[in-house]
Amino acid sequence: MIPASLYHTIYLILITIMTLIVYSQYQSRNGLREFAPSRTDALVGVLVVFLILFIGYRPVSGRYFVDMAGYVFTYRVILDGASFYFDSETENLIFDNLFRWWGSERLGYTSFFVLIATIYFGASYLGIRKIFPNHRLTAYLVFLAAFSTFTYGTNGIKAGAATSLFIWALGYRDNLAICIPLALISWGFHHSMIMPVAALTVTLFVKNPKVYFFGWFFCLLMAMAHVKFFAQFFSGFTTEHGAAYLLWDGKTGGYRGGFRLDFVLYSVMPVWVGWYTIIKKRIRISERYRDLLCLYLCLNSLWMLCMHASFNNRIAYLSWFLYPVVLIYPYLHEDMGKDKYKLFGKVMLLHLCFSLLLFIFYV
Repeated sequence: MIPASLYHTIYLILITIMTLIVYSQYQSRNGLREFAPSRTDALVGVLVVFLILFIGYRPVSGRYFVDMAGYVFTYRVILDGASFYFDSETENLIFDNLFRWWGSERLGYTSFFVLIATIYFGASYLGIRKIFPNHRLTAYLVFLAAFSTFTYGTNGIKAGAATSLFIWALGYRDNLAICIPLALISWGFHHSMIMPVAALTVTLFVKNPKVYFFGWFFCLLMAMAHVKFFAQFFSGFTTEHGAAYLLWDGKTGGYRGGFRLDFVLYSVMPVWVGWYTIIKKRIRISERYRDLLCLYLCLNSLWMLCMHASFNNRIAYLSWFLYPVVLIYPYLHEDMGKDKYKLFGKVMLLHLCFSLLLFIFYV
C-alpha cells in the first residue's frame, strides 16, 4: 500500500505532467480544440477512475487525513451493525443518513470512501463537461490543480462532495428543473451549502455584474475595517455547528482569524479578470460567464464579511471551489483576442505553479 505521506506528492506529479502536456498543445496549436470529444472523454474517464481508486482506497491516517480517521472511528464504534433510522433533524440530511445506513448494512468504511470519491471526482467532471464542452479535459485539469482540490478530496470530504454536486448543478444553470434539485442535494450533503444555494437564488434575479463588483469592494472595506457584526448576523441563519465556526474566539486550536491579505490576494484574481473583461475592455460576455462571475462575487463577498471568524478558510472555500471555473472561463469562451488560448496556457501554468509553491512551503 502507498504510504499516506506520499499521496499528495503523487497526486501533484500526475496533475503536473498532464497539465504540461495540455499546455504544450495550447501553445503550439493555439488551443482551437484540445482533442476530439470522444477521445477527451476516454482520457478523462481513465483519469477519473484512477483518482477514485487512488483517493478512495487511501490508508487511514490521523496525521495526513485527519477527518478520515474521525469517520473511521465513528463507523467502528457507533455505526457498524447498528439499526438504521432516518434522522430528519440531523445537520447534513443526506450525508449523515447515508453514512448511518452504510454502517447499519456493514458495507465497510473503505467502500464508503470510494463512494464519496466517486461523487467528488465524478460530479465535478460532469459539471465541467457541461460548462466547457470543447475544453473539458483542460478545464478539469485546472480544477484538479487548484490547491484546495486534493485537500477536500481527502479531508473535509462532506464539503468536497457537496461542492462537486453544486458544480454539476451549475452545468445545468439554463435548466432549473435539473439545476435546483442538484443544488438542494448538495445542501443535503453539507449544511454550509446554504450559502451557495442562497447566492444562486440571488443571481437568478440580480444579473448586473456591476452590482456585484460594487458589493465585493464594499465587503472588502468592511473586512479591512474589522467589522464583526456580519459574522454574528449570519450565525443566526445557520446550524449550531456553523454558528460555532463563525463565533469561535480562536483562542485554542491554532486556527488563524482576522484579516487575511493572503486570502484576499488569492481571491481577487477571478475578480480582476472579470473586471478587465467587462469594465476595462467592455467585452460582450455570455450569460453563462455572467452568471458564474456574479455567483463567485456574491460568495466571496459573504466570506469577506465573515473574514474575522477563526475558521474563515472553510468559509472561503465556499467561493474558492468555483475559483478555477470562473478564472479560466473568459479565456476559453469569450472574445479575449486572437491570442487568448496562448494567454490561457500561461494562466493555466501559473495556476499550477501557485499550488506547487503552496505545497512546497506549507505542506
